[in-house]
Amino acid sequence: MSDVRHVLVLPDRDAAEEAAELLGERFGIDEEPRLVRDALAGEDDAEDAQWLVVLRDEEQRLDAGQLDEFAAQWDGWREEP
Repeated sequence: MSDVRHVLVLPDRDAAEEAAELLGERFGIDEEPRLVRDALAGEDDAEDAQWLVVLRDEEQRLDAGQLDEFAAQWDGWREEP
């Protein structure tokens, strides 16, 4: 069984919120993406912490290459499952 999630890693909360908002429009996602602050960032780094945008993809409809390009618009990247 393969992973049914994609994780986009973005440089800050603003980028993550903007990307999450546009993902539904761009890729026809039914479920809202989750935003998660990178657990490895310490409290002192809160403003500069990376943010994760987690997308469920149980039907495996999302194209990894297109998601890579999408994340790159905000200086981010997609983590391999």
